[in-house]
Amino acid sequence: MGGNIISDESEARHADVEVWRNMRLLTCQRDATAIIDQAAILVKNGRVVFAGAEKDLPVEAQAATSHDLEGRLVTPSLIDCHTHLVYGGNRAREFEMRLEGASYEDVARAGGGIVSSVKATNALSEDELIAQSLPRLDTLLAEGISTIEIKSGYGLNIEAELKMLRVARRLATMRPVRIYTSYLAAHAVPFEYRGRADDYISEVVLPGLEAAHAEKLVDAVDGFCEGIAFSPAQIARVFDKAKSLGLPVKLHAEQLSNLGGAKLAASYGALSADHLEYLDEEGAKAMAAAGTVAVLLPGAFYTLREEQAPPVQLLREAGVHIAVATDCNPGTSPLTSLLLTMNMACTLFRLTVDEALSGATREAARALGILNDTGTIEAGKSADFAVWNATSPAELVYRIGFNPLHMRIFRGQRITR
Repeated sequence: MGGNIISDESEARHADVEVWRNMRLLTCQRDATAIIDQAAILVKNGRVVFAGAEKDLPVEAQAATSHDLEGRLVTPSLIDCHTHLVYGGNRAREFEMRLEGASYEDVARAGGGIVSSVKATNALSEDELIAQSLPRLDTLLAEGISTIEIKSGYGLNIEAELKMLRVARRLATMRPVRIYTSYLAAHAVPFEYRGRADDYISEVVLPGLEAAHAEKLVDAVDGFCEGIAFSPAQIARVFDKAKSLGLPVKLHAEQLSNLGGAKLAASYGALSADHLEYLDEEGAKAMAAAGTVAVLLPGAFYTLREEQAPPVQLLREAGVHIAVATDCNPGTSPLTSLLLTMNMACTLFRLTVDEALSGATREAARALGILNDTGTIEAGKSADFAVWNATSPAELVYRIGFNPLHMRIFRGQRITR
């Protein structure tokens, strides 16, 4: 389950000031493998007041409610910065098709792919979508996650896109989690607009974005820049509208080919460009200059059995910040484990343990534009951290199919699993 906030009377009396002691602490402010032994975190009204060596605790800690973590490892809570968690149905048959040799493009052109999820999603009410989405959300939360990004994109008409975003907002009221929404109507061209993608942008994507913004349903605007989806010029129209509404942008770019999507995203100061298997040096330099985060999605790479991995060394050399995410979706990454995602990022893409942990904490927060509030453990930030039955950071990354979470703290509140 997603967890419940512990609120017995003994906890509640002093819940405004608490100190968590006797831990091995990773603040992830810089090196995500730099441990502070015999550390402590002081929390007041849901925010971190102090994080560091226990011997340096301020005097204020003497009157705080104290919790002994018995030497466990503590990290910032994990952040999944790219998901399509709200959807209907499944695409298990397409999994079989790919095993039989069909490519992603073959599946899409045969009427499968995103469009098949659109049909299943549009057939469900908000309550039915909630019922299907909650188990996926709960599975992610059980791994110490505090923050999840959820995209629309399986509606492809105005009301259905709004329905998905409303569901995402409702999920945030049903579990102790921070949810950020991305408007992704420019995800695929629906059947009735085949050959008329520009009309779809004009008649659905842009007015739908205005409606979502008016209803306060959208935190950022996304798109899919690819030969089977939308051209850079079409994405630019969407980004222009987002800019006029004061909304940040991000982009699915260079997943199957290089259309220059990452460079386009960077020209708009995008929060992130995601996938990036076919990114070139020009795109990487543009991202670095703009501060656009590279979000790597090994689940999709694995599921699609791709052969060209993202150019990680190029990203490092260019100075691009790297995040990792599940890309949880029904077709190309039916993955609901950020711990496994970190393992895959290291195994498939050769990230280091430091890069994987930073990518699921600090850099994931940067990719959502919320690094000023969460993603690291330091004074002034939300008290979002995970306590693990582990002593080494590498333990969180190398295991496959094992969850060592002991508990998570969200906005200062202890959450049961």
